[in-house]
Amino acid sequence: MTVLTRPAAAPAADTGSRSWWVWPALLAAGAGLARLPFLGMPLAPDEGGYLVVADQWHPGTSTYGDYFVDRPPLLIGLFRLADLLGGAVPLRLIGIVAVVASVLLAGRLGGRWAAAVAAILLTTPLFGTTTVDGELLAVPFVLAGAVLLVRSNRPAAAAGAGVCAACAVLIKQNMLDVLVLAAVLLAELALRGRRREALERLAAFALGVGVTVGLALGVASARGTSPGELWDALVTFRAQAASVIDAYANDATTHRFHELLLATAVSGAPLVVAGALVAARRPRRGPDLRWAGIAMVAWELTGAALGGSYWLHYLVALVPGVVVLVAATVPENRYDGLPPGPRSQLLRWAVGVSALTAAVAWAFLCLHVPGPGSDQEVSAYVRAHARAGDTMVVAFGHPNIVHDAGLPSPYPHLWSLSVRVRDPRLADLASVLDGPRAPRWVVVDGGSLATWGVEEATGQRALDQHYREVTSSGDWHVFERI
Repeated sequence: MTVLTRPAAAPAADTGSRSWWVWPALLAAGAGLARLPFLGMPLAPDEGGYLVVADQWHPGTSTYGDYFVDRPPLLIGLFRLADLLGGAVPLRLIGIVAVVASVLLAGRLGGRWAAAVAAILLTTPLFGTTTVDGELLAVPFVLAGAVLLVRSNRPAAAAGAGVCAACAVLIKQNMLDVLVLAAVLLAELALRGRRREALERLAAFALGVGVTVGLALGVASARGTSPGELWDALVTFRAQAASVIDAYANDATTHRFHELLLATAVSGAPLVVAGALVAARRPRRGPDLRWAGIAMVAWELTGAALGGSYWLHYLVALVPGVVVLVAATVPENRYDGLPPGPRSQLLRWAVGVSALTAAVAWAFLCLHVPGPGSDQEVSAYVRAHARAGDTMVVAFGHPNIVHDAGLPSPYPHLWSLSVRVRDPRLADLASVLDGPRAPRWVVVDGGSLATWGVEEATGQRALDQHYREVTSSGDWHVFERI
């Protein structure tokens, strides 16, 4: 007698694995499209400043050519690519590529819900995502490293994760997330008695990091930026800056800190973290991402706090850790949704709340897309009245004015924080204003050089002696050399 038997069902753990990319692809496309309305926004100060630095990166008198900036070389390299492609719009398109790649990688790591969280948090204006900064460009490298560490146990994958870890740090020095994730996962592997495998993967990971860092340092040195100068900018300066901010920061810094806390709460990200922690379970096999995600979020919060200035784009650094925590709720190789049961309900509601607040903030910003402001007005004035060979100085900060005016600056400090740390008595500025390379144009915030953390007397004397005010817009005053 022939016995008919029902074909064996595929294991539950493989559910949806073949089509894992469908929902992440749709979410990635949506996230990319959501950024299109902001392509034509005026350049933010960091965007303009990095483009200025990248355009003239060559052996010069400061860290990057003739300018100082406390950022790693791969970030400047990416802005150089944007500059070669045309500047502002190509830069924003590179930002879209970073967002799309991040959402797809989040989907590969933790399925549709992880992809949804990445798409929401990388497009919400509450996280300052309308501009392209180091955090945004580093996120896809962090998530790529996480995918390689979590989804493969081969040494080659660990080496690739090391490459991604190094790239993230070479874009933004506090983006150590992949290193944190690797430390937790390899420690867990060793505690489970698989010490040999842990050591092999650690060696491969370290090799990937070392080769990538060595290559980056070599390229930077060839362009005139030595390892010692990078250490000074990325480590020594940041320590000095933290001390200056702590000693002199004013009410504006406190206000930005409160804004950062409010944006974090309204974004729903804390709810998503709480929901993920409730829904997460220890897997029967594979790495346990709960502690890894907690460690990553803890580091990301620490990095945001150590930044000191509390800009909204600091929050973008939280995205990888939150994504890993959401991935911890998904059973191994399951991509079609969260496990059933009440433990997942809070996470579903949290993601919904986060999506709603992101949509409201995005719609509001679409109705009020920032247009040209006082920054653009003073840069347009200088550009219209400049002659061949002119230079300019902006006192202080807003290097986007230098970029938009199209003139070089003989003063190496384009950002106000580096002035407060490296030239607080304005001796270097006074030397520039008094010397043979004096700029024709000086743009001053507030009409005088007085600002927190600066003794302005020496610089103000040189400005008053050699310059006269010719126009103003908002808080910016334009001075021309007499």
